Amino acid sequence: MEFAAVRESMVDSLEHDTKAVVEATPVGDAMRTVPRHEFVDAEHRAYMDQSFTHRDSTVLAPSLAGRLVEALAPEPGDSVLVVGAGVGYTVAVLAEIVGARRVHAVDISRQLVHDARRNLRTTGYRDVLVDCRDGAQGLPEYAPFDRILLEAGVAEVPRALTDQLAPGGRLVAPVGRGEQRLLAIEGGEEVADFGQVGFKPLLIDGEQGGAITRNRTEREDREHAARARQRRQGWEIEWDVSNQPPRPGR
Repeated sequence: MEFAAVRESMVDSLEHDTKAVVEATPVGDAMRTVPRHEFVDAEHRAYMDQSFTHRDSTVLAPSLAGRLVEALAPEPGDSVLVVGAGVGYTVAVLAEIVGARRVHAVDISRQLVHDARRNLRTTGYRDVLVDCRDGAQGLPEYAPFDRILLEAGVAEVPRALTDQLAPGGRLVAPVGRGEQRLLAIEGGEEVADFGQVGFKPLLIDGEQGGAITRNRTEREDREHAARARQRRQGWEIEWDVSNQPPRPGR
């Protein structure tokens, strides 16, 4: 398959067809450059505009990836944090725009971190930093960031992420309980609404694919219940003593 020609056709459709979700510069140019087939398991669907699942995570359709980057509005030289590295495709598009050494990405799934690192290395974006982290905590040791992108839904944007924005920086995230809206936030205020979206929620430790969930033993359950009873009795005893009438002679 001649991937360059197929990629050109894909981006043309994102720029000019009914979707019209990306501009030629810089997002369209970046998407024409990044070899998306190197980031997906099945080459035949690499340039189809559809999402699919990889390791319990969603690989975004090209139109949605382009929509996110357009909303983020990155500029060359910006320092960028991506929360939810996934397979690394959106990360690579951003690296084309701002420079690989300026892009940082985190994911809570160790398997996805390995996948993203491998994909970025084999496609020439080895200078991107990808780390296994709780996305809600960001990457404070590399802050501040000019741009922060969340590729997962949140009811509210985590405070740690807004704190890691540089002055004048921009954060883009799918926000909402129930219905999600793709929002851009600057200076703690919503500055743009890019419409309805449907992302999986931002995961906490233990929810990621392949995580080892803790199995509480029967003994631990009994001890936990006993401690709870002791705490409750302690409070009741303290209340009873404090409310007893004074003893004679006092």
